[in-house]
Parts: sequence; C-alpha cells; structure tokens
Amino acid sequence: MNLSEAFSWDNIGFLLDGLRVTVEVALLTIIISIIVGFTLGIIRYFEIPVVSKVVGWIVDIIRNLPLLLIIFFTYFALPQLGVSLNVFWSTVVAMSIFEASMISEILRGGLKALPNGQMEAGLATGLKKSNVMYHILLPQATKEILPSLVSQLIALIKDTSLATIITLPELTHNAKIIYGQDTSYVIPMFIALAGFYFIICFALSVFSKYLSKRMEVTSPDAI
Repeated sequence: MNLSEAFSWDNIGFLLDGLRVTVEVALLTIIISIIVGFTLGIIRYFEIPVVSKVVGWIVDIIRNLPLLLIIFFTYFALPQLGVSLNVFWSTVVAMSIFEASMISEILRGGLKALPNGQMEAGLATGLKKSNVMYHILLPQATKEILPSLVSQLIALIKDTSLATIITLPELTHNAKIIYGQDTSYVIPMFIALAGFYFIICFALSVFSKYLSKRMEVTSPDAI
C-alpha cells in the first residue's frame, strides 16, 4: 500500500471535487428541508381540518420509505411522468422530501411538548396565531429539538453517499473511482472518506453546541 501514490495531488483534487458536490447537496437539502419541514410541522400542530390530516398521511408514508427508493423515484420515475431532473437535482429533491418529513415530525413533537395554554394565553393578549407561533412557541420548540434536529442533519450529510448509486459525482462516488483503478488504494480511500465525513459532521455538531449556548443566553429564562 503506497500512501504517497494513493494520496497523489490528482487523487486529492478528485476527492475534493467530490467533497464540494457533497457539501453543495447537503447545504441545499438542509435549507430546503428545514423550511418545508417547519412549515409542515406547524400545519400539523395547528390541526387544520382536512389539510393537517392529509399532510400527516403524506409525512407518515414518506418517513416509512427507504431514502434510496425516493432517490430512485426522482431520478428514474419522474421522467416517466414528464419531469426530468439531472442527477444533482434528483438527489437534492429526493433528500429534501425525505428530510422535510423527518424534520416536520421532530418539530411537531417539540411543539406538542410545550406546556399547554401558551397558545390560548397569547391569543388572549390580542396576538394572532401566527404571531404566537413565531414569537412564543417556535423559539421554545427550536431550542428543545435542537439536539434531535442536528442528529437528523448529520445523518443527512452521511446519506448523501447513497446518491453514488445514481452516479452523482460526490465524495464516495469519486473515492470508488479511485480505488476501482487500483485496489491497493481501498484502505487509503476509506480512511480519507472517514476523515472528510468526520470533519463535516463534527463541525456541524460543534456549531450546534455554540448555537445552543447562544439560545440559552438570549432566552427569557436566562435573563
């Protein structure tokens, strides 16, 4: 096993290209899934007639499907329905759908765990439901669900490797190409993959702890 050859500048550059794609997919998915997931979670919490129930059915179905199946559907099945997406956007759409359903359930659980009566108390002061949600309930729920939310987002980053099955040129895909050309590079590439994924996930974990402390400092309970 020649490490100097395995980690040549060409191979490192190829891995970094894959890392860039992984980060791009992860960032877009995080942004989209948080926005959509929070929206769906709030809709379910408000228990809007018919709408909340339909959203709940859809969320439950998606949550119980394998992410790989959803990736296959967006890449292979959607073109049959007249919607053609390239491999990058197929991955982003599939992962956003899956992660949004998971995040919506996390948020709904966080909102349900808040003490009863806060919505009624807010409405009694003259606030609208949307204002009570935005200014009172959502900040508290976000603080409580942050550990679960971060765990889900870390899983999201690792799940980007599933897109190698539809040949998205992300980190794992590029590593497979490198050790496919020389099987002696298998262990070095696995080490490189572990290192890259650890750095990204650990950085997100550290940032979440910093954000959690900031939220504690600025929360009314800390004043």
